[in-house]
Order: sequence, then C-alpha cells, then structure tokens
Amino acid sequence: MLKVKINESRCKGCEMCVISCPKKIVELNKAKINSMGYHPVHITDMDKCTECAFCAIMCPDVVITLEG
Repeated sequence: MLKVKINESRCKGCEMCVISCPKKIVELNKAKINSMGYHPVHITDMDKCTECAFCAIMCPDVVITLEG
C-alpha cells in the first residue's frame, strides 16, 4: 500500500491536484498557511485513496509523492 506524502511547505495551493482527484479527497487546508503564505493541500480521507497518483502527476511543483 502506497502513502501520499505532501510537502506542505512547498505547496502553492494551485489546486491542480484537487481538480484531478477522482475520489475528491484532496482539498486546500484552510486551517493552515505555509511559510510562503499559501494554504497547502491535504488528504481528507486516506482510506478512500485508490493510489491512482493523479494528484502527484498533476502537481507542477512535485510536492506530492507516493511512497510505499
């Protein structure tokens, strides 16, 4: 089983991963602001993740990785 890892400190909140997630479990974390002044994304329900990697593929800054 792979785990989605998000480098929140580098996320610019572009929402490309949010748009690409077929399960709609990626969203901006409105409760956090990173050091660059952006709301980073987070996974709302990891149990629903199908490990499709669309979020990682779409991220222009490569802040999302899948690790196993």
